[in-house]
This record gives sequence, structure tokens and C-alpha cells, in this order.
Amino acid sequence: MAISDDDIAQVRAATDIVALISEHVALKKSGRRWSGLCPFHGEKTPSFSVNAEEGRYYCFGCRASGDAITFVREISHLDFVDAVRQLAERAGVELHEDASATKARRERQELLATMERAVAWYHERLLTSPDARAARDYLRSRGIDGDVARRFQLGWAPDEWDALTKTLNLNERQLLGTGLGFVNKRDRRQDALRARIIFPIYDSSGKAVALGGRILPPGPGADPERHEAKYKNSPETTIYSKRRILYGLNWAKDDIIRSGEIIVCEGYTDVIAFFGAGLERAVATCGTALGEDHFRTMKNFASRIVLAYDADTAGQSAAASVYQWEKQHEVDVFVARLPRGSDPADLARKDPEALRDAVAHALPFLAFRLERVLDAAPLATAEGRARAADAAMAVIAEHPNELVRDQYIMSVADRLRIEANVLRAGVEALRRGEAPAPVASRSTSTSDALPRPALEALRLLVHQRHLVEGRLIGAMFDNDVQRDVFESLVDAGAVSTAVDLLNARGDTEAADLLARIVVEQPGRSYSALDAFAVIAQLLRAAAQREQREIERELRSGDLSPHDGHAMVRDVKERLLALGGDEGVSAEIDLREWLLARHGASRR
Repeated sequence: MAISDDDIAQVRAATDIVALISEHVALKKSGRRWSGLCPFHGEKTPSFSVNAEEGRYYCFGCRASGDAITFVREISHLDFVDAVRQLAERAGVELHEDASATKARRERQELLATMERAVAWYHERLLTSPDARAARDYLRSRGIDGDVARRFQLGWAPDEWDALTKTLNLNERQLLGTGLGFVNKRDRRQDALRARIIFPIYDSSGKAVALGGRILPPGPGADPERHEAKYKNSPETTIYSKRRILYGLNWAKDDIIRSGEIIVCEGYTDVIAFFGAGLERAVATCGTALGEDHFRTMKNFASRIVLAYDADTAGQSAAASVYQWEKQHEVDVFVARLPRGSDPADLARKDPEALRDAVAHALPFLAFRLERVLDAAPLATAEGRARAADAAMAVIAEHPNELVRDQYIMSVADRLRIEANVLRAGVEALRRGEAPAPVASRSTSTSDALPRPALEALRLLVHQRHLVEGRLIGAMFDNDVQRDVFESLVDAGAVSTAVDLLNARGDTEAADLLARIVVEQPGRSYSALDAFAVIAQLLRAAAQREQREIERELRSGDLSPHDGHAMVRDVKERLLALGGDEGVSAEIDLREWLLARHGASRR
């Protein structure tokens, strides 16, 4: 609805821009200007300047600029008309809008005021009413105490048909316009929610617009015939659109803007759990799937979006839609790797550090989906790797960006020991709607096709054994053929005996590789430093494989979050030490750790 130029000018003139901005930023007077840290981007040195006389601001860092209306629009994410109305109300300026606009605005204000009264009434019931004791006990069992309940204004709807309607004396227009109730078949006004914990839902400016209600878990003596949905949410109304509203955004937006990251959960208690773990940038969809309108809202606050769903749900988002939204809204979608079988609320209570770590090390959406495919595959055999490659190609082919696809093709090729060109051709066939050619495991008939650090280690063992004697173990060799060669050399001692041993047990590929290494002309003589570099590469790769295995066990629930994350941190510390100044002692420490992990001998 249009507002006259005269009214807009009056609002600007009546607004003290320094006082307005000071509600969000600490300003200091510097000559005729005011300065402070910019509220629109992170900085340590003030570059944000305000001219009180002209009613304008400008940031020399991010170049944000405007007047009081612009500031309110940007800081509160409002459209122009709502920003002018907010400033007019703040300054006591009466806007001259037409009758229809005035009526619509008054009706909306009445509904918002009704919802605010309802939230306050439900909240007071939770805090003080005897019939809410079971609700209070349940919330405490979920780590939600009185302070948390007050912060999020949680409430309790009593197990009565019309307690709210009668107490607040709500009429039919108010009930239907807010979704708080309805008129039943007997033409009586009735509450929409009863015997439920209430989660008020606010818009981004902090106005209550809807409610979510959760039933309590059935207790002793519960009616077995009473089957109700776990959650019941307000219907769409003139003040509430579930496709656009994100639960918790009103509390989270400041931290989202500061961090440049928004965490998306499935439910209200997950959001509260993230806040409790110190991650006050979590939101949740309100009983609907993540969609286009949600992304349109989120892009105004952050460019990094982390999905924090339970492990089984996280990868189920429609991939094509996610990639489209990433491109259209210029955002990046990541997935927090939560242990299988746990949700954010559980993890926040049991191991908040693990929850923070899962967000900090979230994977890009495509990487997460690939990891799930590869972790579920039997990669010990050529056939298993080939099947995993088929599944991985299908996942990669869904991504619209050729450069992104190619990077993941190279990564998968290395992990599965399959030629990248084979995967590339298969992905492009799928993109064209054709069936890819069958994938075979990469041939190891030439030494150039084998992992190079391990190949160099074998050459050292054959030609300059004194440099690596006692410093290699089987767990450092990921390739089956190379590991067979190493173990045969350790068992047999002499090269000829090792070749005979391999041939005797039918391992002709390993025997052929060792026979060729023996007669190769060494390209150069290795130094002790060269040998350490080769061993360090092998140790680093082996430790990273173990780290992936620990993380897989975490996700599958085979390891507890506490033990698993402690082990991951331990691996990372050992890897850092290997790349630091500790040299050989770090090498020995990491080798002993690998031996302990595998319960292996020193061979």
C-alpha cells in the first residue's frame, strides 16, 4: 500500500538516526560524525559512519549506505512500507493511508495482539499451573529448564476443550484469523490445541504469528485408543505462512548475520538444543519440507546453510532442488554429520562438543551424499568397488556444474582405485539419459597405476633397505597388491624367496610387481630425508583412512559420540605432530597407534 511522499518525509525528519542505530551498534562521536562497528559485516576496526544532520550512514568496509528507512529494512528484513510504519509508530507520526489499508492494518494488529495474549496465557500456565507438572517434568528431562522455557516463551495448553477461548473471551473472527480455535459442529467456540506443550512461532521481527503443539509421551494409565499426531501446528492464516516462516529466526538472526551461517533443523526442540550448545543460529521449518520460499528468506541472512537433520533424513532432500537453490540464491548447502541414530537434541545433552564439531566440519551436500554411498559399500573387493562406483556416478551426475562434477569424479576415482576417465564417461552418459558402461576396477598391471608413495616405499625396501628397515607396517599399504609384496618381503627376507612365495600361493600380480621392482634401474639414490618423506606420506594416508573409519562407526552408532569424537581429535593431533618439528618421534608414535588399531604385528 502506497504511503504519501509527505508522510515519508515527515517520518525521516522525525527519526533520530543516531538513536535508532545506537539500538543495534555502539556509536561514538568523532567530530561532526558518529562511528562504530558495521552491523552488516564482521569487522574489528570501526568503518561505519553516521551523519546525524543529513540522516545518512555509510560503511567504508562493505559500502552499505542509506537513511533511517534503509537501515530498518536491512536490519529487520522488512519491506519499505513496513519499515516506514515501524518508524512512524516509533516517532509518533500518524500516516494518512486510505480507509481500506487502515482497516486491513488494524485487523492484522488485532490478530497479532490476540496471538500475543494467547502466548502469554499458555506460558503462564506452563510456569504455574498444577496441571502442567507433567509438561514441566518432561521438558526438564529434555534439558529444558525454567530459564530456557522463559527465553522461548514455551507454554502449556490444558486438557480442556475451550479454556483459552473462555479465559480470553475470543470471538470467532479472532479464533479463525489466528488459528487458535474454531467453531465446532455444535456451534460452540473451541480451542485448537489441548494437552500439548506450546512452542510459539514468531516472524523475523519478533511478532508471534502461530503455535506448534507437542503431545506428552503416554504415561501410565494412558488411553490406548487415543492416537494423536505428535505435533500439531497452526493452519495458514493472514498472519502466518508456514512456507515462509522459520521457527527461531527472530532469536537467531543476529548470530546468523555475525557468523554468515544458518543451521536448519527439523523441530523446535532441536533449535532450542542448538542454542543451549552455544550455536544460536539454528532455525527449523514449521511442519513442512524445506522449500523455495525458505531459501528465499535464508539468503537474506547467510550464504552458508547447514542442514542438521538426523543421519537418515539429511541426504533425502531432493538433490536437484538443492542444487538449483544453491545456484539461484547464491548459497552453499552443507550437511552436519551427526552420529547415526542421534538427533541434535540428544547430542546437545550428551556431547555438545560433538554437536559443535559436526557443524564446524559439515560436508557440502554432494560430498555428504557420496560419503553415505561409499561408506555403505564393501570396498575390499574389486566387485564391491565397481558397484560403489556405479552408485557414486548416479549421485555425481545430478549436480549441474561440470567443474564440481569433475572434482568429485577425481576424488571417487582415487578412493575406489578406478580410472577417472571411466567414471567421467559414465557420469556424462547418465547426464545424457543413457546407461553407463560397466565399471571394472582399475588395472594394476603396470606399476605406474599403483599408489606412488607405497610404490616408492617398496623400491626403498628392495634397493636401500637400511633406510626403512622396521619403519613400515602392513596397515600403511592400502593397495592389496602392494601390501602382499611388502608382507612377502618381511616374511621371506630375500627377494627371490619372496617372489617364489607369492607365486606358490597364486598371487601372480604381486609376484610380477616385485620381480619388476627388483630389476628396475633406480632413478636416484634416496637420502634419509627422502625416506622420511615417503614414510610420512604413507602414515598420513593410513591415519586419514582410520579417521574416516572412526567417523563411519560414529555415524552407524558402533561408537559412542564421546569416544568417537575423542578418537578423531586424537588422530588429528597425531597428524599435526607428524607435520611439525617432532620428526621421527611423531612417526614412531603414529606407527604404534596404527599397530594398536589393527592389532597387527610389526611386519
